[in-house]
Amino acid sequence: MNNVMEINGHKAIIQYDPETELLRGEFVGLNGGADFYADNVADLHKEGEASLAVFLDVCKEKGIEPYKQYSGRFNVRVSPETHAAAAAAAAAQNISLNEWVNRAISQSAHA
Repeated sequence: MNNVMEINGHKAIIQYDPETELLRGEFVGLNGGADFYADNVADLHKEGEASLAVFLDVCKEKGIEPYKQYSGRFNVRVSPETHAAAAAAAAAQNISLNEWVNRAISQSAHA
């Protein structure tokens, strides 16, 4: 089970850990670990707020940039069939393959 919880404007991936029988949250996009645990959603949110605050405070104290930096570039490997289908879809919309992939990712990532 993967879900996203937003805490104070920061996204965290939430998973159930069957070994501990707890919910576990882990913030994404940070330069370090800021995970948190609870046995219910309300407490998970509270623990997430506390974990995030501690992480950001420590980063500030140590002069560390808390957020990962992204270049906007990455390589993706797909099958030749998927590559051909994407190229055809982009051509049908009269846009570049890069723009087509950008739109597809944006729609999925922001849904």
